[in-house]
Amino acid sequence: MAPFFVLFAAVTVLPVGYAAWMSLYREESSGLGFGGTTRVFAGLGNYTRALGDPAFQTSLTHMLAYCLLYIPVMIGGALLLALLLDSAMARARRFFQIALFLPHAVPALIAALVWLYLYTPGLSPVTGALSALGGHWDFLAADHALYSVVNISAWQWMGYNVIIFYAGLQAVPRETLEAATVDGAGAVRTAWSVKVPMIRPTVIVTLLFTCVGAVQLFDAPKVVQSRSGGMGSDWSPTMYILSTAFDAHDYGLAAAASLLLALLAGGLSFVVTTLGNRWRAA
Repeated sequence: MAPFFVLFAAVTVLPVGYAAWMSLYREESSGLGFGGTTRVFAGLGNYTRALGDPAFQTSLTHMLAYCLLYIPVMIGGALLLALLLDSAMARARRFFQIALFLPHAVPALIAALVWLYLYTPGLSPVTGALSALGGHWDFLAADHALYSVVNISAWQWMGYNVIIFYAGLQAVPRETLEAATVDGAGAVRTAWSVKVPMIRPTVIVTLLFTCVGAVQLFDAPKVVQSRSGGMGSDWSPTMYILSTAFDAHDYGLAAAASLLLALLAGGLSFVVTTLGNRWRAA
């Protein structure tokens, strides 16, 4: 296990420790700005600046709205598709498994180009079809950005979660399902009352990973923001951190925001795990 702990310390523990150290300092320019910068101890000043920054607060609001919409769609959709694949009436299971998992296997750069094409007015066949039917939907508009981001994330990750749920369903004893059928339970009742309760640990783990991934949202909004005129460069917390560090060159503030986001992810993980354990024991 030594190689794992060495790599874990090198790529996780040390960077987090360095970020924590950076978050306690700020850089100040001397004179009229023509001289060098000096590093000044700020204590918790960067954390209060981050929490009081309206841009950071707005990015957290966007992330909350994203979680409230994305997580139910992701977990509910993946579980429903996995149950359909596991049903006795399913045909061509192997084909649909590969088809559902394929978006997750597409490289992020290729996926970004595909979605930019599908979202760009005048190029997208989707917007063209809507216009031909008398409808209109601007995927890149600021008030539609949330739905566009959720769509990209769900497209990329739902098949991955379907495979996890399907693997859990395959471990359900067939004798239990046969007993439910003998007792008169239909397909829907068997799925809801027998299959789902028996894969509770799988659902909890998937929900935990989905929540942690939602907090780290970056790729999908960055794709939409690259073509959207009304969507800021700090739409999500990770985008805010990137903009603060490499556009504003305020590394102390960016490090503080990063640690606040990590604490938020840790707190959310604790809540999900606690509620999940209670559901598992119910």
